[in-house]
Amino acid sequence: MFIAGYWWQIEPAKEEQFRAAWRRGTELIREKYGSLGSRLHVEEMSHGTRRFVGIAEWPDRATWQKAFDAKMVYDEPETRAAFVDAIAGASEGPIFLLEVTDDLLDRA
Repeated sequence: MFIAGYWWQIEPAKEEQFRAAWRRGTELIREKYGSLGSRLHVEEMSHGTRRFVGIAEWPDRATWQKAFDAKMVYDEPETRAAFVDAIAGASEGPIFLLEVTDDLLDRA
């Protein structure tokens, strides 16, 4: 299994818009590119700011790389537009790329 992480700072009034677009975009990426899905987390930063961190799981690095090289484009431009519109800042690429060595998460 392979993990890719990203972060985004979101316009405060657009957090729900972002989360809805992130959820739909994740579904579409899973369908089109073969990801295993993703989790979205929120991190409380200094000075009361927040950022969202997405942790995406992939079956292997090659599957992720193919999707990354294709810019993970999917066939719902309105979803992508809602996602981008909500973003105030983002990582320029993955913040980490990790190979899983041991997995003890309970997925039931």
